[in-house]
Amino acid sequence: MKNFLLAICFLFISVETFGQQFSQYNTGTLYDSFENPARAAFIPDTTYKIAFNFFIPNFNSNLYLTGNGQVPLKSRAFDGKYLNTGLTIEQGRFSRANLNANVYTIMFKVFTSLDGNSEVGFSTQTRAEGRGLFTDESLLLLNGSDDFKKDDYSNILNNSYTFQTYHQISASYREKISKNFAFGVKLSALLGIQYQKLDITQSHIQFDRANDAADITLQGQYRINYTSGEFNKRDIIPSLRNPGAAISIGTAFKTRDNFNIQFNVKDLGFIHWSKRSIVSDFNTTRTVPDINTYRREDNLYATTYTIIRSGDAAKSFITPTNGKLEISANKSYWFDYDKRFKYSPTVILQKEVFYDGYTAALVNPVQYNNFVGTLSASYNNYGIFSAGLQFMVKAPNAEFYIGSDRLMQSVSLAGAAGRSDSQINKNTSFTGADFFLGFSLKFGQLIEHPMNSSHIPLGDRPGFLKRLWNSIFHPGRDLGD
Repeated sequence: MKNFLLAICFLFISVETFGQQFSQYNTGTLYDSFENPARAAFIPDTTYKIAFNFFIPNFNSNLYLTGNGQVPLKSRAFDGKYLNTGLTIEQGRFSRANLNANVYTIMFKVFTSLDGNSEVGFSTQTRAEGRGLFTDESLLLLNGSDDFKKDDYSNILNNSYTFQTYHQISASYREKISKNFAFGVKLSALLGIQYQKLDITQSHIQFDRANDAADITLQGQYRINYTSGEFNKRDIIPSLRNPGAAISIGTAFKTRDNFNIQFNVKDLGFIHWSKRSIVSDFNTTRTVPDINTYRREDNLYATTYTIIRSGDAAKSFITPTNGKLEISANKSYWFDYDKRFKYSPTVILQKEVFYDGYTAALVNPVQYNNFVGTLSASYNNYGIFSAGLQFMVKAPNAEFYIGSDRLMQSVSLAGAAGRSDSQINKNTSFTGADFFLGFSLKFGQLIEHPMNSSHIPLGDRPGFLKRLWNSIFHPGRDLGD
């Protein structure tokens, strides 16, 4: 329990590590083509045949925290003390934390067939996924027992959290099957790094004020794949100890009135954590001493830890990745005859497969020549509204972008990290941060149609999917690009 709360404090200090964002949709960047497999990274007669990030990490990072826990956690993380502003007792209030990370270390893609308009890619990335719920009373307890007027409480410490990190090694294939339809797939091998999950389903606390102590009873399950306190940098090195697999599938369809419709199933997969992992089904009572002294945090943590580890048993288990279903619609509008000034809005609907989260987003990029400015807005089922900005330089064979999908919250959190009292004490609808950055180049031979070719073409065959499509729906007739 407290392990999670302190982890949240750490997350606020390390906001550059975690995230998720929408601003890359329909940008045609290399990152966009790996995240949305049906999107093309190359344009015939315009770009070179090979795209690479040259080992420069492309990443996005995001976290948010809702509820009354915002001020106490910010004050504890940045000012070394708890400000219990707004925390309640026995009102069923809780705070929600969510974080995601996606860091591409290698992105490499090749245009393999002009007639088939197909692309093959390889990537390596590291992901982090986490979410949790914790009650107001859990935070209040970390500041001692003075705010608890009764001596006996039930189910006020029913907290839960899940956190996992893993490496992802992927191969991708994208093909334009017809003039208006493209299909892409990304197959991934997963290598688990770290996993923790805590579910407290029942709890009870009884204060012994005469002895400055409290008896805590917790019931639930705890799972962890490593030995606490012994995890080190060597454990981050990829290994086959915790294997898994995932798939992303994307389709892109262009309508007669030039709307681009995308449907994606993203990162649907699992990880098998090794038999050296621990599963603890606990239902135990322990006494917390010195609950009002300066050692109360350490004592609460130590007592809680002994409870949740009281049922330890070595056991393997399988966990899902945070797969998503997405559908989007996009259309471009040119504002001048020379096609230098373009507006290309995208509407996105996203649903998490294994959780209850869903999000609607609107991405508004405005492009002038090679410069793109994007205003994005999103709203999810937890009542969180976010707005962000992105700046991009998008030349045919070079791209760079930087931005945040939660700009104001990121600025506010940076102020809190700088020990600004006004930002630390601010309790808004949510506290959050978001940052993303990317770069890639294209090189090699220019992709040319035969009529424009500066060399003698050797001849391309249509891609496999296009040949299959033609054999079923259009026998004897090639649809062309």
